[in-house]
Amino acid sequence: MYQKIIIVGNLGRDPEMRYMPDGTAVTNFSVASSRRWTGQDGQQHDETTWFRIEVWRRQAETVNQYLTKGSKVLVEGRIKPDPNTGGPRLWTRQDGTIGANFEVVADTVRFLSSRADDGGYSGGGEEYSGAPAQEEDDIPF
Repeated sequence: MYQKIIIVGNLGRDPEMRYMPDGTAVTNFSVASSRRWTGQDGQQHDETTWFRIEVWRRQAETVNQYLTKGSKVLVEGRIKPDPNTGGPRLWTRQDGTIGANFEVVADTVRFLSSRADDGGYSGGGEEYSGAPAQEEDDIPF
């Protein structure tokens, strides 16, 4: 069996990094991916889906160093299901309503923003350390 998810979006807040007891770095951040369409009624509709991303080891350190709130990224990884439900992680908001998080363990994080865009990293030699910004028409999906 095989599973892969690809997300393109913007960071909703600055990344948060911590170290595990064995010294392994792990960084978490949230990504908002939006889409817009025109309904049959002629009205514009917007939909934003939030993903909580988990990045490990050296890539975690690089992400924490160069990405900031608003940075555009492409994340490739796998969905991490809630161990209790097998689906998105469920939680209760302060107002009592139920919320859900789609959690993703990243294999690759590509930086799509440049320093001029948001203070993020603009490129590099390693696969995870970034990719040049592309026009939307050039993205193959």
